[in-house]
Amino acid sequence: VSIYSMLYYLPAATWNIGRKVLTLETMNQNVRQVEYAVRGPMVLRAVQIEEELKKGVKKPFTEVIKANVGDAHAMGQKPITFIRQVLALCAYPALLEDDKFPEDAKLRARRILDGCGGQSIGAYSASQGIECIRKDVASYIEKRDGGIPSNHENIYLSTGASDAIVTMLKLLICGEGRTRTGVMISIPQYPLYSAALTELQGVQINYYLDEDKCWGLDVGELRRSLTAAREHCNPRALCIINPGNPTGQVQSRQCIEDVIRFAKEEGLLLMADEVYQDNVYAEGCVFHSFKKVLFEMGPEFSSVVELVSFHSTSKCYMGECGFRGGYMEVVNLDPEVKAQLTKLVSVRLCSPVSGQALMDVVVNPPQPGEPSYATFTKERAAVLADLAEKAKLTEESFNNVPGFHCNPVQGAMYTFPRITIPQKAIDQAKAAGQAPDQMYCMKLLETTGICLVPGSGFGQREGTFHFRMTILPPKEKLKYVLEKIAEFNAQFLQDYS
Repeated sequence: VSIYSMLYYLPAATWNIGRKVLTLETMNQNVRQVEYAVRGPMVLRAVQIEEELKKGVKKPFTEVIKANVGDAHAMGQKPITFIRQVLALCAYPALLEDDKFPEDAKLRARRILDGCGGQSIGAYSASQGIECIRKDVASYIEKRDGGIPSNHENIYLSTGASDAIVTMLKLLICGEGRTRTGVMISIPQYPLYSAALTELQGVQINYYLDEDKCWGLDVGELRRSLTAAREHCNPRALCIINPGNPTGQVQSRQCIEDVIRFAKEEGLLLMADEVYQDNVYAEGCVFHSFKKVLFEMGPEFSSVVELVSFHSTSKCYMGECGFRGGYMEVVNLDPEVKAQLTKLVSVRLCSPVSGQALMDVVVNPPQPGEPSYATFTKERAAVLADLAEKAKLTEESFNNVPGFHCNPVQGAMYTFPRITIPQKAIDQAKAAGQAPDQMYCMKLLETTGICLVPGSGFGQREGTFHFRMTILPPKEKLKYVLEKIAEFNAQFLQDYS
């Protein structure tokens, strides 16, 4: 019997001995295509440089400053005392007997623990979230929106806002070819949206914000984008980030009304990413929730337009990114679809209960007359005032840099200046297979230790270049960052002129 005939009768699995089951070719290709610039090549290189510094490698700087991500506590922001007191009490209930903790913190901790299985935040919660916390979220929304009702049955607690956004996209995306779901996202955008659409094989429909009008949103641009998209997909949802990330604009009430009218006319579900709702700095700017505006427009709109709103514990004055707390509120969702949504979130059992507890403290803070009110109010105001000051400082500093144009940072936590890159640098970047602003940011990192995110990672109009930088570093460090960027830019322009 020949060796070949013997091989013929061997089990098929035998042929794969020694071969990897998962390779770049055999893995999920949708995942392979996902890009997330906020934690992309720039951050990977920044981590490498940190390791090099620890090993004593000489650099023209002594530390890496990660101004690429909105991680407030990593940048030195101190936690809000009351929030951490309640969380400490929930995590270690024996502290409820400690006189060092104020009674209003104990009251909230007991209420949260009473809603937990076995009175422990170590237990699973209901998949939609702890009921008393969802009721507190609904009360918060009602108060925020001037008394417009909110039903806790429409509240879903989530692992940050990101998890809720991806969950809604999973519900939305279906069809094949020209019937495949398209989702409208702003350009520049937060890369979560493009990454999720790539993974889920949804169609990304870009609409451009107007940089010359402080990153304004124009309904004419929405209509142009939608009309073009209907030639190749089925647009079903419109995503709005307000206040904007990475662009920092705060939408006017009139703009929100126009968007709601557009959504109704075109039969689109609205996804309102409102995680920066407390981060409004510019004079004359006010945060208007999409839900409040929707209901104030009357039943013609409020009874028809499907709206999902998102919030998070990671931003605003809290900056508690690591706890992964968030929620979404669904409005006018078909009851049968809502049942499917509840089923979908139940697959992951529940969001972190510690994050749920944190969200409860955010929506149910100390009230006038309670022992923690004065300290809480003072700390909250100080954080937001500091951010407002740094927003103004960043805008003014960048507008004094040759070749930079920076719109006012009206809200959120970032600036997104337009930068000038000489043709010689553009040609060099393209020859190396890099986006020009990626090359700019990588050279900045290697020269100064400052880590930013190139604008190409967020999307931008052809022929323009930007970067995103957080305004979160402490004021003195932020001044240092701004000075170093200005110095680097001057040398960069000279080198490539």
